[in-house]
Amino acid sequence: MPKRDPGPSVKDDELYEKLRDEGNSKEKSARIANAAAGSSRKSVGRKGGKSPEYDEWTADDLRKRAAEIGIEGRSTMRKDELIKALRNH
Repeated sequence: MPKRDPGPSVKDDELYEKLRDEGNSKEKSARIANAAAGSSRKSVGRKGGKSPEYDEWTADDLRKRAAEIGIEGRSTMRKDELIKALRNH
């Protein structure tokens, strides 16, 4: 029997308890426990977005990204210069 009652919204009480014992917050523990219950536990850590490498981006997309993070001189840069600037920012 779990030490704490996480409530009906937590789908994997055992994992929730383990995460709480490790010092994780209630919210984080519940989020991970529910994600693990909905799929295999190995796949939970592999979730997340994938962004293509800068080499695969168009020059226009690279300029837009450079503008978002405030790289100066981006309008006159070639694609390879934009990639270098973004990687070094």
